Amino acid sequence: MAEKAGLGLPRNTMAALAYVLGVMSGLVVLMVEKDDAYVRYHALQSVALSVVWLGGWLVLMVIPVVGWILLPFWGLLMFVLWLVAIVKAWQGERFRLPIIGEYVAKYGR
Repeated sequence: MAEKAGLGLPRNTMAALAYVLGVMSGLVVLMVEKDDAYVRYHALQSVALSVVWLGGWLVLMVIPVVGWILLPFWGLLMFVLWLVAIVKAWQGERFRLPIIGEYVAKYGR
């Protein structure tokens, strides 16, 4: 039987659910889960990924033409990273997203 986390759900399920609604689900999981470092890591990474996605989107929106052309590729990249993070969390792996994961691992203690 899998180890349980905050809401009585398996820890890999809680970690994967942290990504589902981005900042909202990440913050909810952070509030609910106080003890499990694995679940908290994925919740923090979810929040960071959402902030990076939004920041990149805002920057590309204000750059005429070139930014607007790059915007769909940014969205696709963020979607793929989001899916990979969910799958890796579900599989029980402490997967680090490029740059974001390093930041979370360093400062998210």
